[in-house]
Amino acid sequence: MRFHLVAAFYVLLFSAFYRFSAAQTAILILLISLVIAAELVNTAIENVCDLVTKEQNPYIKAAKDMAAGAVLALSIGAAAVACVFFIDFNVIPKIFSFFAERPALLILLILSAAASVIFVWLGPAGIKNRFSRK
Repeated sequence: MRFHLVAAFYVLLFSAFYRFSAAQTAILILLISLVIAAELVNTAIENVCDLVTKEQNPYIKAAKDMAAGAVLALSIGAAAVACVFFIDFNVIPKIFSFFAERPALLILLILSAAASVIFVWLGPAGIKNRFSRK
């Protein structure tokens, strides 16, 4: 879920550099929503399976694997759509120029990328545990 939230943030951030139609913007928002919804359903399935039994069970494993596979399939499709929308070799240099001309925003972008890596790696609980006073 954390990875998908960070990806959604950057998709929305960088979409500002493109002249997407209303339909393209709607597709991006819909795909982001679908991936997050699929992640939530996957988590719900995993939690219910864990509630049923902690023992090894091939049916539980299959249910968890299928739920995770559904998220993966949807994520791959969303990434493919994003590639189609975002790979524009006329816009990419403009993005680099925008940040090169605005060093403060470049620093913010780099800091947000570092914060995103920490968020994805540790998660909110890990960050809290790492930085809380003992």
